[in-house]
Formats: sequence, C-alpha cells, structure tokens
Amino acid sequence: MGWKDAAEPVLSRMPAVARPEGHVPFRRKLGWTGGILVLYFFLTNVTLFGLDAATANDLFGQFRSILAGQQGSVLQLGIGPIVTASIVLQLLGGADLLGLDTDNNPRDQVLYQGLQKLLVGVMICLTGLPMVFAGNFLPADQAVATSLGIGTFGVRSLIFAQIAVGGVLILFMDEIVSKWGVGSGVGLFIIAGVSQQLVGGLFSWQGLGGASGFFPTWIGIVTGAIELPASPTDLLSTIFLGQGQLLALITTVLIFGIVVYAESVRVEIPLSHARVKGARGRFPVKLIYASVLPMILVRALQANIQFLGRFLNSGWVGMPAWLGQYTGGQVTGGLFYYLAPIQSRSDWMWFLGLTSADPLDIAIRVLIDLIFMIVGGAVFAIFWVETTGMGPESTARQIQNSGMQIPGFRRNPQVIEKVMERYIPQVTVIGGALVGLLAVMANMLGTIGAVSGTGLLLTVSITYKLYEEIAEEQLMEMHPMMRQMFGSE
Repeated sequence: MGWKDAAEPVLSRMPAVARPEGHVPFRRKLGWTGGILVLYFFLTNVTLFGLDAATANDLFGQFRSILAGQQGSVLQLGIGPIVTASIVLQLLGGADLLGLDTDNNPRDQVLYQGLQKLLVGVMICLTGLPMVFAGNFLPADQAVATSLGIGTFGVRSLIFAQIAVGGVLILFMDEIVSKWGVGSGVGLFIIAGVSQQLVGGLFSWQGLGGASGFFPTWIGIVTGAIELPASPTDLLSTIFLGQGQLLALITTVLIFGIVVYAESVRVEIPLSHARVKGARGRFPVKLIYASVLPMILVRALQANIQFLGRFLNSGWVGMPAWLGQYTGGQVTGGLFYYLAPIQSRSDWMWFLGLTSADPLDIAIRVLIDLIFMIVGGAVFAIFWVETTGMGPESTARQIQNSGMQIPGFRRNPQVIEKVMERYIPQVTVIGGALVGLLAVMANMLGTIGAVSGTGLLLTVSITYKLYEEIAEEQLMEMHPMMRQMFGSE
C-alpha cells in the first residue's frame, strides 16, 4: 500500500471551502472579495489577549510587507505558514517525490489540497510555538496571568491558540477568494498591507513641524514650517535621503513603471482554430512569465532563515559566535548577518555615515543577497511554472484541448510543446532573475512608506494582473458565450 492509500482517509477529510456550482456573477465575486478584505483589516486590528505588547518583539518585522500579517494581532503569522507549506510542496513536487498528477487525476487533486492544509497546520505550530514560548517575541502579560490564575504558561498557551486560529482563518479566507472571488487571497492580503504602508508614507500627517508623509513634509518645507540646513551637502542629503524622500519617491515610481512595462513585454505565438476557418488568436509569453509571486517564496525562505537565527539566539539553544551575533535583537555578525537581506539604505550606505559596518562586510552581504534573489528567483520561477500548469507540456496540452493549433505546424501536442520550449524556459529564467534584481535594488534605494522592494514589486504585479482578470470577468459577463469558449463554465 502506497502513501496515498494510507494518507487518503485523513487528507480527503480535510475541511475545505465548497466550489461554486456553475457560474458566479461578477458582482457576487466582487462582493466576496470585498467582504474578505474587510474581514482581513478587522482581524489585523484584533489584538492578542494576554500579550504584553510593550515588551513584544516583532520577529518578522523586516518581512511584514510580504507576509501580510500584523504584529500583536490575531493575524500575527500572516500568510507565512501558507507560503512555507507551498515551498515544501513545490520542492517535493519538483523532485517528483509526491507522485501526484494534479492536472488530470481528481483524486490526486484532493490529496494535494489536503496535504497542503496539513502542512499549513504543521507550519503554524513550527512557527507559532517558538514565537510564543521562546525568547521575548510574544511575552505574556503578568497582570492577566495573575487575574486569571493560570500562570505565565497558561497565558502563553492562550496566545498561541489565538494566532493558530488566525493562521487557519487566513488559510480559508484565501480559499474563499480563490473559489468565490477575484484573484487570490494571498495576493489580496499583500496588496492590502503594502497599500496601507504606501498611503501612510504619502499622506500621514503629524503636524507641519513633524510631518512624516511625503506630501505633508513638502508642504512643511514650502511653507517654512520645516527648516532646511544651510550647507549644500546637508541640504541635498535632507531632500533626497532624509525628510524630503525624493529618492524614495523616484524609486517607487521607477519600480511601478518597470513592472508595468515588463508585464506588457511579451512574445505572442500565433494560433488558429483547427476547424473554424478564420478563427485566430495568440498565446502571450510574457517577460515576467511566472509572475512576481515566486518572490514570495524566496523572501519567505530568507525570513525562515532569520527566524531560525533569532530563535537560536533566544537562549534556548547555545549558538556559537561564528553562526550569529545579535545586539538589541538585530543580527550584527556571523553567518546569519551575511545571509540577512539588505532592507534599507542604512544597511549599506557607509559613505554617508548611515552605518558603521565594514565596507567589505557590506559588499559580501550585498553580493550574497543579489545571488540569493537572482538565482532563487529563477529557480522558484521554474518550480512555479511547472507546478501551476504553465510549462511547455501543460501549455501544449491546453492549446490542443481548446481546438487551436500553431499555423504551419501539425496539430500534435508534441509539436506544440517543442515550439513552446523555445520560449517558456528561457523567459521564465530571465523574468525570475530580473524580478530578483529589481527587489534588491528597490530595497537598497528605499521606497515610500518604507515598503520592502519585494512587497512593492508584488503589489504592482498583483494589481496589474487583478486589473486584467477584472477586465476579463467583465468581458465574459457581457458575452456569456465566451465563458464556454474559455472553459469558465
């Protein structure tokens, strides 16, 4: 008996959101998507009962924009367990260790979805338990422990139960959006979190004398409420790197422009219908063919590496100095320092006095971050394409099943696959590496609202694809016959 037969009784009984029967009207899809978005914002503002927020330490502070969670809230873990489980499944699937045919076998599809949910539960425990019971990441409020009479361990257990419920909720919220809404829940939550930071970075107002947002700051500069230094060097530094945030604005706009342009760059393979004369179409192979979503997997892997380092430094396990040195909860030396991604200008601009780190150490760290992101972006893009049915073989089969063919070639899936192999693998690698490079550069130069480069890339790309999906949904709503042509019914 194989592992599938042994695991089927458990995996097939995993709770799941029922798929809609038939077509879901576009307005209802928007309603489900909007409702889940409101629920997400509500849950990010539900604080953990029993948490001593004053001494809490955000373990994933550097990665909040891509993990879509909120420190000290029920959604403390964000999409982290979902992404980590996806990494594990992609690696297992890429090595063909699962033996699951999720394209054609309904039973294997059920097992895959059940296995994903099981792994998410495991990751919630593996991430949440050390976060609550080790170190000072989510400390218990002693006043609550005394008033309830359950001790510190009891309050910590209560905190873990709350973040575990939040992890399960965000899993099913993602599933609801994927099946009943528009786009994916993971993408929606990333857009929500990053957009919140961007709006705050542009418009947050604390009074003209201490404005922090871009526009209030410049209103303060123009009106004279904010004094500028007299020295030309200090003036330029203040305007571009300091309060003026001009470099952050330029970087943000540049990333927006590059991603939108890259999304529009494509190789279009002509198609014609085998039976309907004159019916033609095109299959677009975009420059960012695998989308920016594989970057979530790369950054989540980095987040888990840093999580391991901070956990080892928490005192539960002895850690040698060569492995990691921490000051004030931040890594300052050792292997984990070199593996830590560059997050802002203060991590590398030693020539402006923004950091006291050795230039050689900075160069090594930047080089490792570049290699990690570029190579990781390309590798995970390949995994993403192969596991989501976007590879040459799956694409050829989809074109064949739709009744289309490539003009001038025999109507054969193997022939179509060979044509696709000329473009898809190369574009996948180039696009993944390009996105990795852009993410590092955006982090190094800084963005409005201190959004991470990866978070900004994800937001722009996901929003662009969401716009395309909404336009497609509206088109199919106006012309119902098109739903049958595209297999939406």
